[in-house]
Amino acid sequence: MAPGETSAPRAPDPERLTHEGLAPARAGRVLLIACGALAREILALRAANGWTHLDLHCLPAILHNTPERLPEAVRAAVTRHRDAYEAVHVVYADCGTGGRLAAVCAELGVEMVRGPHCYAFFEGTETFAARAEDEFTAFYLTDFLVRQFDAFVWRPLGLDRHPELRDAYFGHYEKLVYQAQTDDPALTAQARECAARLGLAFERRFTGYGDLAVTLRDWATR
Repeated sequence: MAPGETSAPRAPDPERLTHEGLAPARAGRVLLIACGALAREILALRAANGWTHLDLHCLPAILHNTPERLPEAVRAAVTRHRDAYEAVHVVYADCGTGGRLAAVCAELGVEMVRGPHCYAFFEGTETFAARAEDEFTAFYLTDFLVRQFDAFVWRPLGLDRHPELRDAYFGHYEKLVYQAQTDDPALTAQARECAARLGLAFERRFTGYGDLAVTLRDWATR
């Protein structure tokens, strides 16, 4: 069964991944320092490919709402854990840091995922870039963000208290693109509901794990 075509293995609760992250098990020789929003996908790829030598440490996914904090959070995690592993890799793209995360990773001598954000590497960075000019009015969600729509979108924007602000925030968008990592009808229905709540047209695009799978395979087989 190909990775990405079925539901991912059981992962920590999305609320925990959002606010606490995931501590490393200290059971492998290579550490992946990742966003909590990618935990399910990384664990699924590890299980499907037998990459038991990969250990996973996730920072709280909610850091994406304050991207200026990401570079130093990653620096602290690499510094804290690198002596316990043969290699450390960072499973973040730029994620809104304006290149500062890449600069920190270069300074520390660790590799990170290529691309501006997870929407790009799930779809494939080249494919996403080719679509970008025609999709500047698209709002994207992944599996994780569908599950955590209220925590990442609805409540932080105050729409739970002031739904009348919806058009002020989303009036310039035309559609919601759900980049599906897994074939899950319940998640698709939930994503469609998110689009309706935002007053946007809905498109589901199955991406699987995209360039994330390629990058992890490269790191795992060195």
